[in-house]
Amino acid sequence: MNDQTITCYPGEGATAAEMVALADEYRIAAQFLVQNGRPKVPSSRAPFRMVAIHAVELYLNAFLLRSGHSAGQVRGLQHNLAARADLAVQIGLVLRKRTREHLHTMSQSREFLVTRYVPGGTTLSEINRLQATLTEVAQKVSAAI
Repeated sequence: MNDQTITCYPGEGATAAEMVALADEYRIAAQFLVQNGRPKVPSSRAPFRMVAIHAVELYLNAFLLRSGHSAGQVRGLQHNLAARADLAVQIGLVLRKRTREHLHTMSQSREFLVTRYVPGGTTLSEINRLQATLTEVAQKVSAAI
């Protein structure tokens, strides 16, 4: 063996269809979790938010993989939903203007991190908006794949 260590990333060989199947499971889980949110307890909605955002990311990853991007290129986008959406739109994914704007807003506010670490974060998306974004991305990516 030489000095260079080969790093293997989980999911490196996943296909676009496998990524959509995983995203579908997260979307289903989000649908169950949203029901557990309690009025005036923002942290009770954090599990839904986390799972929904992750599902959106997985759907966009699937579209990028199907379109020829490598797993390494997709991974390099980190959790930037805006960059993923922009690339996906450039190569043919048609998203409503409001959905694209929401993905950009979530990236700018770092909603993925805020959801994970800030109980009751103040810069979070409305639940209905997050559900609408998830639904649209899921439907359009699934139809494309």
